[in-house]
This record gives sequence, C-alpha cells and structure tokens, in this order.
Amino acid sequence: MSTTSPSIIETPLADPQAGPYGIVAGPDAGLWFTMVHAGRIGRLDLAGEVVVHPLDSATCGPSIITAGDDGALWFTRSRDHRIGRITTDGEIVSFPTPTPGSGPFGITSGPDGALWFTEMNGDAIGRITTDGVITEFPLPVGGGYPSMICPGPDDGLWFTLNQANAVGRIGLDGTVSLHELPTPDAGPVGITPGADNALWFVEIGAGQIGRITPDGGIREFPLPDRAARPHAIVGDPAGGCWFTEWSANRIGRIDPTGGFRHHDLPSPASEPHGITVGADGAVWTALETGALARLAPAYRVEP
Repeated sequence: MSTTSPSIIETPLADPQAGPYGIVAGPDAGLWFTMVHAGRIGRLDLAGEVVVHPLDSATCGPSIITAGDDGALWFTRSRDHRIGRITTDGEIVSFPTPTPGSGPFGITSGPDGALWFTEMNGDAIGRITTDGVITEFPLPVGGGYPSMICPGPDDGLWFTLNQANAVGRIGLDGTVSLHELPTPDAGPVGITPGADNALWFVEIGAGQIGRITPDGGIREFPLPDRAARPHAIVGDPAGGCWFTEWSANRIGRIDPTGGFRHHDLPSPASEPHGITVGADGAVWTALETGALARLAPAYRVEP
C-alpha cells in the first residue's frame, strides 16, 4: 500500500546541490548528515535550524555517518580515503586509511567501543579506535564491494557485499564468514539490526528486503515495486524497519511479519538515501536533491 502522507515534512538546505546523503541521530538530539557533493557535515536541530561545517576538502565525498561511543560523530570520506570525526561543537579531524584508494563507505560503532567501516575498493573491513589507530582486515573475496555495516546481536559486525551478492560477518578478532544470498544479482546495500535479534538488509538490484539470523538463515521479502531500488534501512522501536526507495521516491516500512507500507515523498525524484530514527521518534531521511524529510510514524510503541 502506498500513500502520500501529509505527515511528511521536507526541510530544504541552504545549498540544494550539496547532496545530503548519510544521516544519523546524534548524542545531542540533533540530526547529523553528510553532504557528499559539497564536502560538508550538517546538523539540523528539532526546531529546524541548520548548521553546516565545511571539511578541509570540498571533494572528499563524506558518505555514511554514525554516532561513536566517545560522544562524537564519525564519517567516511570515500573520495579521499579518510575517516572523519566531528564533535558536537564542530571540531573536525580525519585519519587516512593505510591502504591507498580504499574507498571507505559504511561505518558503525562496534561493541568494543571502536568504529568499524567498509572499504569498497580495498576488499577489507577497517577498524579505527577513538584515538585514530586503524587496523584493516582483508576479506576472502575480491571485488565484492563491501558497502554498509552494522553491529549484530552476537558481538560481531555484519556487512553487505554488493557485488559478491552476500552478507558477511566479522568477529572482533577479524574472523570473517560470508553468506551467499538466494537471489542472484540482488546487490545488497543497507543493513541494520532488528528488534528480533536478526539483521535486516535491502537488495537494491532485486527490489527485496532480506533478513538474516546469526546462524546464517536467510529470508527474502519481495517489494510490491521490484524496481524501487531500496538503498538504506534502519530498525524502529516498534519492531519494524524503515527503508528508502531511491528510484520510487518513497519511504517504506516492513513489519516483523513481512508486511509492507509505503509513503510517497512530496517532492518528485528527490533521491532518498540515508535514513534514521530521530530523538523525536520520527523517521528522517536525507534527500540527495537538497533536503531532509521527516515522517511522523503512525505506529504505536507498546510499553
């Protein structure tokens, strides 16, 4: 079911060409987002005020952003191959990856207090401590294009391999296991922990949502619109997951039983990418055409 929801509000940014891409709820209740085309990090507070922090390179390609255990925000710089850190008061530093041209993309906070990230071009998973020490762990497959990464319920980190058609797990000791997807050329991208102790991920090539348990059991749920090109996904407090439908210009939700709801975005061809649940309980997504969108959920969280 698809609806045009009056509960979706878009907040335009100062520069419509900046390319909002990744987004996360920060420790300060603000929404922090990357501006991939402009080399900036932005913050939107819940009153609607936007603050933009320019990076030291306009072409560094800030991509995915996450909250660290140190109270700062950490992000990947996929075009100049660095990991960035910004404090809530705007202090910025960055660290080069040991492998030149590694293409860091996905990043998440791990159970060990470090940040873990993917290297799309380096065929590796990286780990960076909060003081900037980086370790790289080679993957057992070349050209797999590791994309997004998230913590699992088993103290491991789970990640997608977009071109290897697999979901992987890396332990804190660097041990890697891979799980091939049932659908050929599914192209997994976003991945998130669910409330059911499983990992949920999107298949941008197949138009499906996938679910994998820690023991490797996989289920796939075809979208009503197989050409929607789902991109990013995040779990919600009610046990479902929200995801962006890049090609279809929608925000979708899958419930724990596999049921779907879809919400059309107000602006046409807005290119929704990153998605998060804010401190206000709403769902926020970054629109690459120059705005952030807020959707007030219709579900009720049971006590």
